[in-house]
Parts: sequence; C-alpha cells; structure tokens
Amino acid sequence: MISGAQVAAATRHAFARGALQPIATELCVVEDAGVRFLLRVSSSVARKEALGEQRADPLGDYERDLFVGDVPPAHYVLLNKFNVMPGHLLLVTRAPEPQECLLTERDLAAFAPLIDSLGGLGFYNGGLEAGASQPRKHLQLVPLPLGPEKAIPAETSIKTAALPFRHAFAAVEKVADLHRVYRELLDRCGIAGVGKEERQSAPYNLLFTREWMLLVPRRRERFESISVNALGFAGSLFVRDHASRERVCAVGPMQVLRAVAIE
Repeated sequence: MISGAQVAAATRHAFARGALQPIATELCVVEDAGVRFLLRVSSSVARKEALGEQRADPLGDYERDLFVGDVPPAHYVLLNKFNVMPGHLLLVTRAPEPQECLLTERDLAAFAPLIDSLGGLGFYNGGLEAGASQPRKHLQLVPLPLGPEKAIPAETSIKTAALPFRHAFAAVEKVADLHRVYRELLDRCGIAGVGKEERQSAPYNLLFTREWMLLVPRRRERFESISVNALGFAGSLFVRDHASRERVCAVGPMQVLRAVAIE
C-alpha cells in the first residue's frame, strides 16, 4: 500500500532532483449557480511548454525520479510532473492500455487502497474530449481540500443533483464497491464498452471520493479555448491566462461546464 510517508519522501526526492515542475497559479473565487468555483490562472504554463515532453509515452517511459511505488500486479504510482496542486498522484497501468478503454475491476481495485489510505479526490478523464492529456490509461488523485473555503466546492450541488447537465451520482458505502458503482453510473448514462478492449462508446469524466461517485458524459473538450477536465465538475477550473479568466467570469463557470457536457 502506498503511504503518505512514501508520497512525501518521493516528493522531496523529486524536488531535489529537479524532476517536479509545479505550475504556479493565482487563485480566485467566482460564484455561479450557488457554487463558489475555484479559478486558477497559470503564471508559468509557458515554462511547461518550453520544457516540453520528449517521450512518446511519458507515463510508460517515465522519469525514474517521479516514481512513488508499485501497486501489484498491474499498476504503479507516479507524481504528476507538472502539478498545479502538491501531492497530485497518477495510478498508471503497467501494460500500455488506451485511456479510452473503460476502467476494469482491476484498475479500481488498485486505486481503492490508495484513496482509502490517503483520502482525497479521485478522477478519470475518459478520452481526449474529456480533457485527457496522455494516451496511457491512468487514474488521478489530488489531496483535499481543493481550496481555502470548502474541500470540494461543487460537492453540495453534486450530492443534491443540482447540476444543470446530464450526470449520474451514487453514494459509495465502501471502496471495494467502486467498480460496481462505476458500471452502474455508466449504464445510467448510456455509455458502454465496445469490442474486446471495451473502448468507451462516448467520452466522460469520473469523480469520486471514499463516500460518493459522479459520472458526467462529455460532448467536447473545450469551451472556446478553455480546456475542461474532471476537476471542473468538482468546482475547480484551470485557465492559461488572465484573458481566459475574464471570459470565464463573464460567462459563468457553470455555463462553461454546460457547454462541454450534455444537457
């Protein structure tokens, strides 16, 4: 099992070796539709682009200084090199499975002890149109709270079904149930596995804690030039510059989510 002490030690090592390249952001709060959204504006994304990524499969051919530990038999945990929040972890499949394949029972069985031990918010970007930036299958975990006011800004709206777009929500009684609940939510949203690999029939985002799970079908990756991944539906959006921030503020963060989800 990956422990908090193990994550902390790996983080110190990665910083010392220069492997971690956090993206500095300015945080502001924007209220819309009863949710106090966190809007993070990058002040160093240009540095990320300048450093670039020379590896065709950076999660498979990964930097050794980002390695946290193995999760036998088929996964391992890495630190997110370009993290916005400290302690951002990736659970990666050892075999080169595509991100567009549905999560298997083995995937969520590997993730369950991670979230059970560390807590936090788990998420999955099902394909490019759902904000996935890497082709190899990987789940992600970020620590809570996401911001200064509330652990998960949109949690009340999530739990009360007050989201103005198609979604499916369910309580999770124990982490061992994650895969069963996940398949139920897929069915409720009309998303199926296609072929032997069970490639998803439509893009979607998945968010989950130890207590609940939310699935949101997607129709596009971006609102104008602004990319949205699963964390947007938790109430946390990331934009590249101040012009994008002003656009989100003008339109409203919930309208941004409606534009990329399905009504």
